[in-house]
Amino acid sequence: MKTTLSVSKGQAIFPAVCRRKETTPITRNGEVVAFVVPRARMQLLLEQMEILANPEAMKAVRRARAGKAKDHPLTALDES
Repeated sequence: MKTTLSVSKGQAIFPAVCRRKETTPITRNGEVVAFVVPRARMQLLLEQMEILANPEAMKAVRRARAGKAKDHPLTALDES
């Protein structure tokens, strides 16, 4: 279970919260108002958002899901 912290508790132990490897919800009056997200997780989320926002990438994803994508061997990258 994820640890949820109040704003005041989160402020008091902020350096420790920043070292955590899991996302930490921050609450105010019992309602989640923010999250402290580890850098590695945030990088993955941003990368996924970029792919989702790229029409050509999404077109390729849809082709792959439909089984219409063509696979190429990695050695094809070495060819000039």
